[in-house]
Amino acid sequence: MSLAAAVDEVPLRWTPDGPDLVLEGDNLDVVAQLPDESFTLIYLDPPFNTGRVQRRHSSTSVRTAETGVNRFAGFKGQAYERIRGDLRRFDDAFDDYWGFLEPRLVEAWRVLAADGTLYLHLDYREAHYAKVLLDALFGRECFLNEIIWAYDYGAKAQSRWPTKHDTILVYVKDPKGYHFDNATVDREPYMAPGLVTAEKAARGKLPTDVWWHTIVSPTGREKTGYPTQKPEGILRRIVQASSREGDWVLDFFAGSGTTGAVAKALGRRYVLVDENPQALEIIRARLS
Repeated sequence: MSLAAAVDEVPLRWTPDGPDLVLEGDNLDVVAQLPDESFTLIYLDPPFNTGRVQRRHSSTSVRTAETGVNRFAGFKGQAYERIRGDLRRFDDAFDDYWGFLEPRLVEAWRVLAADGTLYLHLDYREAHYAKVLLDALFGRECFLNEIIWAYDYGAKAQSRWPTKHDTILVYVKDPKGYHFDNATVDREPYMAPGLVTAEKAARGKLPTDVWWHTIVSPTGREKTGYPTQKPEGILRRIVQASSREGDWVLDFFAGSGTTGAVAKALGRRYVLVDENPQALEIIRARLS
């Protein structure tokens, strides 16, 4: 594993046949220096919008590998600007959070391979905004799935239904040419095994767009101590379905390094980016 300490080293160090990388720095600056259409799978688990103001970056034009034509964010021009303006009127916090996240999604689109898939992991407070904006950025025809990850631990609300799920929005670069192979995905038990044959019950069923999976156990082998760590089972399903052995996987909100750990175990290549020293320490120890 390599660790690039300076952002300006990235163009010199990342090549398709080079080593897996863990890169330190502001992810927008780092990803902006990666080549177009280099990653088959991008998984992003950005910090959820807790009301704090993020550093703003102005939207910039992006140059596509296929056409060489500059396309301004958002990619749908006036329609996108109208949608963004409408959302600002609904929620004052929207502009701060999306001023932070939007340019990173533009860069994700740029470095996503022609047959690539983006998984954006959010909570209930931002998922509806993200769906509308990603439809405008990627194109509605590029929307593949809304995955609901449901779990069963944590605080129990008494004045409303307890919130026990995250949302993962799935978009592809080309709706007619993306990679997806659910035959490679770990199967899960039938909820009513008596309604299917014994052979089917033993084999298990393919997952749907609702994933029941526990959080990382506080006492389990996966636990790293990172507060927003995601379980390997969730990332394993994503990596198995939307990449092949040898494909490049990118996570530029790397956190505890779960994406890299799963990619490594499944024979994929990976680039992880984070600027948090605690995260980088955990990733280095986990992947070494």
